[in-house]
Amino acid sequence: MGRMDPDDRRQQILDRAQTLFRERPYESVSNTEIAAAAGVSRGLLNHYFGTKRELYLAAVADLLSVPPVPVPEYVEGASVRDRVCESVNGWLELLERNQETWLTALSTQGDPELEAIVDAARERVVDHIIEVVGLGPVSRTHPEVRGMLRGFSGMAEATSAEWLRRGRLTRHQAHVFLEETLVKLLEEIIPHVLD
Repeated sequence: MGRMDPDDRRQQILDRAQTLFRERPYESVSNTEIAAAAGVSRGLLNHYFGTKRELYLAAVADLLSVPPVPVPEYVEGASVRDRVCESVNGWLELLERNQETWLTALSTQGDPELEAIVDAARERVVDHIIEVVGLGPVSRTHPEVRGMLRGFSGMAEATSAEWLRRGRLTRHQAHVFLEETLVKLLEEIIPHVLD
């Protein structure tokens, strides 16, 4: 059997580490255990990631680099609401498929390195919203647009936690809440603020 490509080997280690970190607290998972689960020596694991902390940060960053929901294709006659509805639905499907990843990402407070990784992921979510609704030019000249969308993004995180972690909302309820709020923000609040 040939040697595994270094990128594939690195991803294999990350995949096994993510599984273990999802199942148990960080403190109770060892590099030796991760190496065994990945089928590599501890030395090779350390070669790729150095310390357990570096491996953990890489695992979280990889978890949050899930490909973004595709931007709904522009269709003649499609309204902002149509595009928002399709995008919210795709986002909720992504969260449902990657529930553990998302809930892990929501609980990184108090750790500056983890917060930086999560913050970068949040900025990508705002970029996605801007792309979906075609606000690129406006957001570049009006930073308050990005600020309001970042506020919406925080509300969307809390809403997803109410659905996935606490069970106080159904998926349908989360969808309606996010869609209606984002449409109102786009059609009424942002134009009012920019007047």
